[in-house]
Amino acid sequence: MDITQQGYVRTDLTTNGVAHIIFYHPNHNSLPSKLLSELTAAFEAAGRNPEVKLVVLRSAEHNTFCAGASFDELAGIQDFETGKVFFSGFGNVINAMRKCGKIVVGRVHGKAVGGGVGLAAATDVCFASKWASVRLSELAVGFGPFVIGPAVERKVGAAAFAQMALTPAEWRTSEWGKEKGLFQESFETVEQLDAYLDHFCQTLGSYSPEALDSLKKVFWEGTDHWDTLLTERAAISGRLSLSEFSKNAIAAFKKG
Repeated sequence: MDITQQGYVRTDLTTNGVAHIIFYHPNHNSLPSKLLSELTAAFEAAGRNPEVKLVVLRSAEHNTFCAGASFDELAGIQDFETGKVFFSGFGNVINAMRKCGKIVVGRVHGKAVGGGVGLAAATDVCFASKWASVRLSELAVGFGPFVIGPAVERKVGAAAFAQMALTPAEWRTSEWGKEKGLFQESFETVEQLDAYLDHFCQTLGSYSPEALDSLKKVFWEGTDHWDTLLTERAAISGRLSLSEFSKNAIAAFKKG
């Protein structure tokens, strides 16, 4: 099977109304267009479901939380429109998380790269283990974190975003992520992370749904233009991904 068609997204709804949106891909939980589309649909469905009180975003079956864009798919892009659509996939997920009428909680158990950092930043509150190092690798392969940039900058600030964007080879620790506001807590073990996550979700789910919905709107004030903005940013990435620099860098990355 084509590796870009592998993996899954599923939603597990608990009896207390917590929708766990779980994604997996055998290549370090990277995200081809298929999974990005399924993640978008999952957040939209959770937002419409009256049985859902809050949403947890998590990945499964791999030590990496998310390796970002699928390089297998990226390497096959040969025209601008295809590139724009591919990068718009991340924008669609971020906008679905932003517009979801439920609080979205992030569980980042391992490393997050590129688009994986964008997913963490697009949650309303995010908890991590100490293994959750982060890196924005895009500049090294010929483009930049344009689509995820607004979400990341919103969480960590302009200076920290610039630092990450301009040092694509450097990992930042989970503790750094906590200091900058990307993560609200960083735990020594995944077991501690999960224990606190369960406690947090149980407590949060006991509060007024109407109050939580209103808070969600307050959290995301000033982002109504993101539907247009992230599409424009996807066009920048789509154009740059066709450059000779990008093609050579992606090919070298895939060779390892």
